[in-house]
This record gives sequence, C-alpha cells and structure tokens, in this order.
Amino acid sequence: MSQLSEIPERPVVGVPLPHESASLHVTGTALYTDDLVYRTKDCLHAYPVQVMKAHGRITALRTEPALAVPGVVRVLTIADVPGVNDAGMKHDEPLFPEEVMFFGHAVAWVLGETLEAARLGAAAVEVDLEELPAIVTVREAIETESFHGARPTMIRGDIETGFADSAHVFTGEFEFKGQEHFYLETHCALAQVDEAGQVFIQSSTQHPSETQEIVAHVLGLHSHEVTVQCLRMGGGFGGKEMQPHGFAAIAALGAKLTGRPVRLRLNRTQDLTMSGKRHGFHAEWKIGFDAEGRIQALAATLTADGGWSLDLSEPVLARALCHIDNTYWIPNAHVDGRIAKSNTVSNTAFRGFGGPQGMLVIEDILGRCAPLLNLDPAELRERNFYAPGQSTPYGQPVGQTDRIGAIWRQVQDGADWAERQREIAAFNAAHPNTKRALALTNIKFGISFNLTAFNQGGSLVLIYKDGSVLINHGGTEMGQGLHTKMMQVAATTLGIPLHKVRLAPTRTDKVPNTSATAASSGADLNGGAIKNACEQLRDRLLQVAATQLGTAAADVRIVEGVARGLGSDKELDWDTLVRTAYMQRVQLSASGFYRTEGLHWDAKIFQGSPFKYFAYGAAATEVEVDGFTGAYKIRRVDIVHDVGDSLSPLIDIGQVEGGFVQGAGWLTLEDLRWDTSEGPGRGRLLTQAASTYKLPSFSEMPEVFNVRLMENATEEGAVYGSKAVGEPPLMLAFSVREALRQAAAAFGPSGTSVDLASPATPEAMYWAIRAARQSVAASNGHAITNGHNGIASNRHNGNGHAGNGHAGNGYPGAAAGKELAGQGNNGNGHNGNGKHVPADAHTASGA
Repeated sequence: MSQLSEIPERPVVGVPLPHESASLHVTGTALYTDDLVYRTKDCLHAYPVQVMKAHGRITALRTEPALAVPGVVRVLTIADVPGVNDAGMKHDEPLFPEEVMFFGHAVAWVLGETLEAARLGAAAVEVDLEELPAIVTVREAIETESFHGARPTMIRGDIETGFADSAHVFTGEFEFKGQEHFYLETHCALAQVDEAGQVFIQSSTQHPSETQEIVAHVLGLHSHEVTVQCLRMGGGFGGKEMQPHGFAAIAALGAKLTGRPVRLRLNRTQDLTMSGKRHGFHAEWKIGFDAEGRIQALAATLTADGGWSLDLSEPVLARALCHIDNTYWIPNAHVDGRIAKSNTVSNTAFRGFGGPQGMLVIEDILGRCAPLLNLDPAELRERNFYAPGQSTPYGQPVGQTDRIGAIWRQVQDGADWAERQREIAAFNAAHPNTKRALALTNIKFGISFNLTAFNQGGSLVLIYKDGSVLINHGGTEMGQGLHTKMMQVAATTLGIPLHKVRLAPTRTDKVPNTSATAASSGADLNGGAIKNACEQLRDRLLQVAATQLGTAAADVRIVEGVARGLGSDKELDWDTLVRTAYMQRVQLSASGFYRTEGLHWDAKIFQGSPFKYFAYGAAATEVEVDGFTGAYKIRRVDIVHDVGDSLSPLIDIGQVEGGFVQGAGWLTLEDLRWDTSEGPGRGRLLTQAASTYKLPSFSEMPEVFNVRLMENATEEGAVYGSKAVGEPPLMLAFSVREALRQAAAAFGPSGTSVDLASPATPEAMYWAIRAARQSVAASNGHAITNGHNGIASNRHNGNGHAGNGHAGNGYPGAAAGKELAGQGNNGNGHNGNGKHVPADAHTASGA
C-alpha cells in the first residue's frame, strides 16, 4: 500500500461526522460574503446597467442622468479601467462591452449610497444600440456555422471496418438542454482598499486565485497587491468557478476609485439572466452492433452550446468526448466536438463538467436501441462493460474494471431486481393507463482536471505553543464538506483528536496559485497537501518525542494525542510534546504541497491518461407514470457508489444523495426556455424564477431512497485510500430517465423504441406515451433483420423516416451538421410523431 493511502491506527478519517459548520447553518449564524456588508462602514452598492437586447453595437452611453439621481456616487464605464478591460481567461469577455452579446448584458455599473439609489441610477443611464442579428439556439448556430474555440477529434480503430462488420447499424440525432445552477447564494463580492492601496476582496468564488488574477489585471496591479478570501459559499456547483471574477473586479474597481468599500450582489433575476448555465448539447450519431448486441463502432458529432464567449467550453467539450464511452468498450470510434457561439449567456462549469453530457449521449443511444435489438436494456448495457486490459478511446487503461460488474450486481441484489421486475410486469398487465418501470444504469467518471497543470494543491499548517492546530488550504467550501474532510485528514496525520484542529477561511495570501475547487478534486489535491504539511510537522515532533522517551524516532507513534515508543510504557501527551518542541526551537509550521502523479495528455491528438482514476457507481430506479397526463413519481432508488475508503461517510452519503437529486432535476424537471421569436424579446430567458424554472423538491424525492458506499474499496495512491465524490453521483440519475423511457414504451407493443426529450418533463412524457401508443400500427417496422437498421433523425417533434440503402460515409464528422438518415427506397419504417423508427433494410447514406 502506498504511503499516501495507508491509514494509521485509530484514524479520524472514516468516522461519520456532521459537517463542520452544520450547527452554524441550521442556526443562521454562518457568515456568507454578503453578510459582511452589515459589518462594513460606509459601503457603496453596485447595480448593473443591463441592455435588454440579445445583440447590438453600442452607439452612445449617457451616464449624466444617473449622476443626477440622489444617492448616486459614480457610474463605472470602460473609461475607468486602468488595466485590461477583460474579465475572462480567454480575453474574450470585456468587463465593459462595446457590443451587447446577450439579452441582459451589463454595459456599465452604478455605485450608490443605497441599493435603491444605485438601482434608480442604473435605470436612468441611457444606451443607444444598433441592433444586430442574434443566434439564440444551438441549431441556429449549427445552421449558420457559428462556432468558436477548439474542435477536437477522438479516434480509435477503423470506423469504416467497424460498421462493415456490424450486424445492426442505427443513426440518430439528440438534443438536450442545459441546467441552471440555482445556488442559494447569488454572485456577490465585497471589496475594500487599505491605506497602502492593498485591495482586499471577499468573494463567493470557487477559484480565489483566478479571481485575484483577473482583478489584478483589470486594475493594472500585481497579484501580491490583491488578496481574495472566500469564507464559504451558499452553493456553487461549478457556477462560481469562472464567473465571479468579473463581479469581483467591478467591486474592486469601484473601491479603488472611490476609496470606499463596494458591495456587489446580484438579485435572483439578475443572477439567472447574467450568469452561465450547464452546456446544452446537440449530438448526431451512428452506432453499430454485432449480432449479440456488442458495440462495434460509434461515430458522433457533439456540439456544445457555448454561449457568447468561450469561458470553460473547451475543457467541458473535451471531458464530454472523454466520457462518451461511459462503462462501455467501443473498439472503433470517431467522435468530433465543436462549440456553438450564440447570443446567450456564456455557459460554464456545472457539476460533472461535460462528463454528464457525453455519458448521456451513449446512454440515450443504448436506451433507444435495446428494444430494436430485442434485448433488455440492462442486458445490453452489461454485455458491453469494459473488461480487464481494455482502454478508453483516448488511450487510458481502464483500471478496476471488476468494480463495474461488482457494483452492478450489488445494486441488483439490494434492489430485489428479479422479483420486482416480475411484480412490475404483473402491474403493467393489469393497468392499461398506468405503467411502472425499473431501470439500471452505471457510471465511470474520470477524476482529475483535464489540464494537467491544475492537478496541484497547497496548504499551510500551524501548530501553536498550546498544542492547537490551524490549517489553511487552497480549497473552498460550498457546502460539500471539504473543510470537514481536511480537518479529519490533519487530525489523522498528526495523531490528535479532531477538537485540536481548526480551519481558517480560504485566502490567497496564505496558500498561493491554487486551482479551482472543481473536477471533484478538492479532497484529493488539498488532502494530499494537508497530509504533506502535517507529515513534515509530525516527523519533527517524532524526533523530539524520541529524545524524551529514550527511543528511536522510527519507533514512536502518536495516537489520540499521546506519543509512545513501541514496547515501552513511557508516554508524552501532545501539548507537552509541542511545548517541548517550541523550547527546543523546532519549527512548528509547514507549507504542504501535492501534485497528482501519472498524468499525461496530448490535447492535439486527443490521447493520453488525463485521469488519476475512475469513480464507479450504479443506480436502480423505479418509476410510475400516468398515461393520461405524463405525470410520474419516483417510487424507489437503490444506489451503490464507489468512494474508495471514505474520508467522511456522512458527508459522502450526503453528496451521493444530493448529486443524484440534482441530476434527476436536470434530466426530468429543469427546462430552460429562451424567447426564440423575432420579436423585441428575442434571446430573453423566459424561465427567470423558481415559479417558471422547476427545481427538485420534497415532492420529487424517491419514496424509498437506499444509498450504500462500496466496501473494501481502497484507492491506492489517493489520500487515505479515498476517492472523489462531488460530481460522479449526478450521473446516477440516468437511471431515472431510462426508467421513464421504459415506462413510456410499456404503453406500446413489445419492442417499442421511445425517443425521449431531455428534460423528460411530464409534457415530454405525454408525447412519448402518445407516440408509443400510436406505434401499435407500425409494429412491423420494428422487426430486426440481418441488414442494417436505421433510426431516422428528427428535428424537435418532426416526422421521423427511415429509408432503404446501405450506410455510406455520411457518419457524423464527415457530414457534420447535416441529417444522417437520407431518403431511401420504400422502407418499412413508419412516419411517427417525431419518433425514431427502424427500417427493414439498410439505411441510406448520410447526406
């Protein structure tokens, strides 16, 4: 076992403990960034001047009327920027734009003595605009070839040979929407400047070091002149990885110019209309199976909706390509990626960071194809699991493949799989207008940042003379329990009780050059760094203890705050040991560092091993669907998830539950709608509040919710044998969507293949059920032959059509952005209502 993963005697890690701030959360005493304004004297308030058009060039900006409003102190414009007028790392996000790029784009900011004065001042600013054509949807971007950023391609094997050797070939198209983060705490920042000109910013940010960097270059300062602190966040989910920087820069600029503290906090509508979402995707695909249902070839083009600027769209797209395989061996693959540029908010990181989008594509394909192959969906998935010795399409060996099947079987056993399938079949036979279904899906999620350089962490650990310990690390706390785990790691490494350890807020002047708390790597990177610093301190203290105990340092153990020599009754308590070390002038502080080993990635050829390891999990979900309305409920969920040796079991179970629910929200409820009309509101976000944007609530919770962590699952080479837990559980919710698909199909004849929208709202379910019922007359079109079967592409709810002919070279990538299923000669497919239907012959070549 590696030193990093080896667990000492009587550890604090692995003990189920509540969140370190739980009592503060529930009593309302936990401080968040915006709470600090009430402790800050003479604070000004910032308010945005938003332009309510999707695209246009600013021809005039008149701020004088705002200055006439009582209480308005200043209006910030591009003329006030002393440094670089840009808030992004790609230098494509002007802080004060001269061209409006999305509906609600802020072009200036008003500073007022009160928030109301600032609001009235912003309303008084006059903006003249030359309107320009706006692209609102990803389909419009594809049709006009509006793209930006890198266009990666992932290739393995010989795609043409793979399709030629396939007994069944299907083609299709799939578009699915993004997701609003809807964190409880909106974007906010509080900036102050001291007598020396040092800028201090309190920010709700997942990436304090990058916030520091952006603020510094906007103000024309060096990074050591800017300090950023994050107390805690009221949720982040990736939405505060890149997007807080500009808001912090506005507050800092205002503070620098006025000499007074400046507070910026978006209200909920502003946050929804100004901040990015999870990327929606469009996918075109072609897949080949052998006679037993094993995947032979996959060709696809994935188009991510990036919005108006790049933000993190390139690494999001890269991770989507890296996860399109999920847990399935694909011997021949050709997957192209591209980023649509549209006049909507700049989409950004969201829990899973492209992984869910890539995995959703393959899960949707298997869910649609299983009935056409006359296979149970769970059986089709299991037949394609990775086996030992196999690698991903980008060349990384898939380790621990035995866990894929082991978790799968554990879920089936715990969920009473076989018996409940029989019960559901009997229920469905007796209920023509209500159907139930039980679906099982699994996940393989890579852990590490795609950019290798980000896989590093730092810490600063201080031991005071009284034996108390203060730890600092570069990770931020957004409710996920990272700080709790870091305290447990420190206490375990030093061999002391947890109450001896306290954690300081995350600050850039304590731990520099940190990576974002993202990619589920917070515990791995910062835990490794904390452990490293504590090991340095422990080694120094062991030398002191050895002298006091009359033994060799290698024979001293510190357990539960007491140092003892092996085979000796002599002991030395922790506080005495620390005081003795101080008197001997032993350094009692240490800076720790950790870098993830074994990573390499060549983005140009899209090959390498970008991930330290894979996290695995599986979920079985049972749903019940009403055939008249499409309304449904989740009856039961059973999950087994791999977190290695859990650092903090209560925290990890909470993360699994929360991730699953958030994933279910994305896939079934959360329906982002934009005004796509040609009217004055074109490009406006229509779902601007919780009244129109449906979030998961208690009514959507499973009636039975069983979550287990995989046992005996040590991860070699990770801190105390643990694995990341933040993002992977979100994708367990695929089982909800697949259960809904199977329930809709149950309203039709055996072998019905259901095309299900995402999110699968009750409305979408209604249309899927209707299509399934109508397919009774077309049941002959579902016959599987020895030829190549086609699934016609559809556009929204248009008529699908399958033609005859042989699959040609028109697979996605060769015919990007075009329909894949061409016109054939008198195929036996049925023109359903947007339904994908197989033909009794070969598909025509894509055109």
